[in-house]
Amino acid sequence: MSLTVKQADGAALTARIVQDLPRSYASLGDAFFSRLPATPIPAPYLVGFSAETARLLGWPADAADDPALIEYFAGNLSRDLATEALPIATVYSGHQFGVWAGQLGDGRALTLGEIEHLGTRFEVQLKGAGLTPYSRMGDGRAVLRSSIREFLASEALHALGVPTTRALCVIGSALPIRRETVESAAVVTRIATSFVRFGHFEHFYARKRPDLLQQLADHVIERLYPACRNASDPYLALLEAVTLRTADLVAHWQAVGFCHGVMNTDNMSIAGLTIDYGPYGFLDGFDAAHICNHSDSSGRYAYDQQPQSAYWNLFCLAQGLLPLIGGKQGALRDAEDSQASEAAIAAAQNALEPFKERYTSQYQSRLRAKFGLGTQQDGDDALMQRLFGLMQACHADFTLTFRRLSKLSRDAGGDPALDNGPVRDLFLDRPGFDAWAADYRARLQSEGMDDVQRAAAMNQVNPKYILRNHLAEQAIRQAQNKDFSEVERLLLVLRHPFAEQTDAEAAYGGLPPDWAQALEVSCSS
Repeated sequence: MSLTVKQADGAALTARIVQDLPRSYASLGDAFFSRLPATPIPAPYLVGFSAETARLLGWPADAADDPALIEYFAGNLSRDLATEALPIATVYSGHQFGVWAGQLGDGRALTLGEIEHLGTRFEVQLKGAGLTPYSRMGDGRAVLRSSIREFLASEALHALGVPTTRALCVIGSALPIRRETVESAAVVTRIATSFVRFGHFEHFYARKRPDLLQQLADHVIERLYPACRNASDPYLALLEAVTLRTADLVAHWQAVGFCHGVMNTDNMSIAGLTIDYGPYGFLDGFDAAHICNHSDSSGRYAYDQQPQSAYWNLFCLAQGLLPLIGGKQGALRDAEDSQASEAAIAAAQNALEPFKERYTSQYQSRLRAKFGLGTQQDGDDALMQRLFGLMQACHADFTLTFRRLSKLSRDAGGDPALDNGPVRDLFLDRPGFDAWAADYRARLQSEGMDDVQRAAAMNQVNPKYILRNHLAEQAIRQAQNKDFSEVERLLLVLRHPFAEQTDAEAAYGGLPPDWAQALEVSCSS
């Protein structure tokens, strides 16, 4: 499929999005997906566009000015059916909230194909482009609200350095879509090095198709983990590599206070990316047990449960890979091959063990950076956990606490109200914070950095601007009235989360308003 748009200078840009490239997902065969056209939406219009993501594809920022781009990424694809391959919706299965859900699949996503630029290949996918064979009881559509949330979150997490799928644009339409209420339709275009999920492996394991399972694993190794090819057991090496990458991802989530909200195995990326932004949220007032998803009545995916949830999901992936581990392909091994089965299970369990150490080391390293500690010393963990305890008791804002902590001087003047400055104001228990701050200062005395150096280092890892729910909500409300300026402004601010941005501080850098506490997001978000 080709998209031709006119640039500002009048030159034509033709972007070839190719389906059946060697090593592409579409080259795996019909057992892995269904081909079907997108369902057009009427009178599409541009809601948001990421120039940064466009550059990843080799496109200029002014490509968004051409109506051809809007039509194309609305799903109103212009194609010659004699020469062009249809988009694909992939099939997968998975565990949802810890329960086996059976076959799932891309119920509202269509992969257009791939585009390669500067040696990197990206899959290009429409989300909300209509019914697919895997839509089950859904309508295959996305609404403007959820599409804006995914668009902004994808770009916000990338700016924070968190691995994520990226978002190119959001296209809106007046087409009515029923959720809790009637809302307007939208399509978000997202890109990733791969959209393969843990659930893809679970699907072919459940179908007892080790041949297809092996084909999928070989594809993932070739595309994402080429170093595994030379391992004595490539599939065990794949499991180990995904385990480490997942540990790194979740440690980064925890360090920036990000809650995914629905960590089902079908929402876990084999590439170690944050994927499927639905009922996500960043922590405001700190609560280790915060549940961002209103649908998560049990708190399975609460903030403090995310590491354990990721580890549990990796066990599901390991089970899916069992028929391939041990160098012998053999579907679900029977009693005659019980020793091989036991050996494969033991090997898979061993491959998951590094998750604990990797997660802990990555999280602790990120925490030390957040606290401005360049060295590791005895007592550091207790000191950091004391602050988290105070934050929990006082419901202190997660992001502002660490950002303001950088302003605390290591030399006290004798007046806690002045010495501890604006960070102290976040804590109702002022004496408790003052006592902690005294111990923190004593710890800083052993560091080689002065206050200016430490503040600069801390402000490189502690963002000032995050995508709080109320900020996304404000942008959504304006967009529902056809005013997309706040989507654009918010995107610009979130693109530089660690910078001071003095002109943005009042609107985007303070505490959330009281009305934000009433906001709820659920799986329909």
